[in-house]
Amino acid sequence: MRKWLISLFLPLRRFLPTPLLLPLLLPCLAAAQGASPIQIVFTSDVHFGINRRAFGGDSNVRSADVNARLVAAINRLPNLRLPADGGVSAGDTVGPIGFVMISGDIANREENGIQSASDSWEEFRRDWLEGITLRDQRNTPAAFLLVPGNHDLSDAVGFYRPMKPATDPASMVGIYNLMMRPAVPLTAKDFRFPADKVNYSRNIGGICFLFITIWPDSGNRVWMEKELSRQSPATPVVIVAHDPPEGDAAHFVNPNGKHDINPHDRFENLLEERYKDPAVSTGEDGKPNGDRIEQLGFAAFLKAHPNIRAYFHGHNNWNEFYTYRGPDDDLSLPVFRADSPMKGKESGKDERRLSFQLISIDPATRRLTARECRWDPDPSHPGAAPVWGGSRTLQL
Repeated sequence: MRKWLISLFLPLRRFLPTPLLLPLLLPCLAAAQGASPIQIVFTSDVHFGINRRAFGGDSNVRSADVNARLVAAINRLPNLRLPADGGVSAGDTVGPIGFVMISGDIANREENGIQSASDSWEEFRRDWLEGITLRDQRNTPAAFLLVPGNHDLSDAVGFYRPMKPATDPASMVGIYNLMMRPAVPLTAKDFRFPADKVNYSRNIGGICFLFITIWPDSGNRVWMEKELSRQSPATPVVIVAHDPPEGDAAHFVNPNGKHDINPHDRFENLLEERYKDPAVSTGEDGKPNGDRIEQLGFAAFLKAHPNIRAYFHGHNNWNEFYTYRGPDDDLSLPVFRADSPMKGKESGKDERRLSFQLISIDPATRRLTARECRWDPDPSHPGAAPVWGGSRTLQL
C-alpha cells in the first residue's frame, strides 16, 4: 500500500514542489500504514539550583531531588491508560513516547547564593538526559526538544542584580549544542548572544514545530518567516517558546541611555527587539510592564500565517489550556501553559497539583490532544501512579 501511494504521487512532482507535495502525501502514508500516535511529554521551568519549600513530607527539598521524582513519574507513563476523554487514543495504553519537550529555565538565575549554571546543567544532565528511559515507536530513546528560558539566558548575559559568577552560559551552551547540533560544539568562552540563538524547527507527524529563544519578537520573526517560507500553507505550525504569547516587557532591550542591563531600568535584554511601547509602567517588583506595540507586531505575524495553530510555553508556572486573543481581541490562538516542579503558582502550595502534559498527535487526521498529568497525587505515597487532569483537543 505504501509503495502504491508513493508511485501515485511521484508524477505530481512534475507540477508541485516538494514542500507543497509533502503535506498531501504524509497523512495518506500515515493512514496507509496505520501509524500510531506520536507522543510528547511537555513541561517547563525545572529550575535546577533552588529548593522547594515543601515536598514529600520534607522541607527545603533540592531541585535535583524533586526533578528526579518527576522523571521517575514520566518514565511510568507508557504503561498507563489514557482517559476516555474523546481525545487522540482515548482509553488506550499510552505506549511509546518519542519526545520530551521543556520550554526553558533549566537553570535558575545564579543570584542570592544559588549555585552556578554549570552545576545546574550537570544536575539536569544526570536527572533528565540520563534519567529518561522513554522510547519511541522504533524503540529508540526519546529525543529532547529544549528551548532556553529567561533564567538560562540571564545567567549567560548578566542581570541587574549581582550574580556569582557574574555570567555563566553553561545551560545556554548545553541547550544550544543539544538542539542546534553544530559541527564544532559551542564552548562557554565562545558563546555570543544574540548570534547564538536556539532557534530550530522539527517536522513531527506532518506538523512544523518552531522552537524559538524566549519569545517571537521582531528578530525571531525574521528567522520564523524563512522557516515558514519552506512550508506549504497547508502545513500546520506550532510555536514553542518560554514566554507566553503576551510576552514580558522586561525581556526586551532597554530603550534608555546606553541600552544596557542596569538596576534602574530593569530591562533584561533577552530579545533583539528594543522596547518601544510609550505606556511603560512598573509593577510591584519595579519591572517594566506593558508591551502593546510589541504584541501588535506578533499579532500581525499570526494574521499573515493562519496555519500557526497552537502555542506552547512556560514562564508563568501553572497548567492551563487557554486562547490568546491578542492586544485587539481579534485573534483566537490555542495556547498550552505548563506547570513547574519548583515554582508552580498553584502546585507550589499544593503538591497534588504538580503536573506535566502529555501531547498525543494523530498523523493521519492531524488531531492533537494535550492532557494534564498530575504526577504526585498522593504525597504520603511517593510511588502512587500519576492521574489525569484536564485535556484539550485541536484539529490542526
